[in-house]
Amino acid sequence: MMLVRGRGGDTALTGSIYEEDEEPPQYRGAPDDGAPYVWVCDEFYEVESGGQSQRVDGREIQVAFESPMPRGFDSRDRAIATAREHVRTQFARIGVSEVDIETIESPGADRSARTR
Repeated sequence: MMLVRGRGGDTALTGSIYEEDEEPPQYRGAPDDGAPYVWVCDEFYEVESGGQSQRVDGREIQVAFESPMPRGFDSRDRAIATAREHVRTQFARIGVSEVDIETIESPGADRSARTR
């Protein structure tokens, strides 16, 4: 498994890419497309009322969460690129434009430990 983590506005968001030899989480509504790489991460947006309080860039905002929707990919590179864009989009939805995004390889992976 790889983690894709974004940090910005004094907060962070992390999602998971399940690789070919791993079983992604199964839950009602999750697609079963048998893709070798599956990205799973929260989706959220700012709301006027309701939601959950979150401190972002020194201000308190209300954030509503959507159910995560796994997305399957045939290539590792495409999964990582889409995951990074997803994280960037979630931050943009709450008004944060400067985001540091990192891809963290699972412990013991043959590939490099971190890529930026």
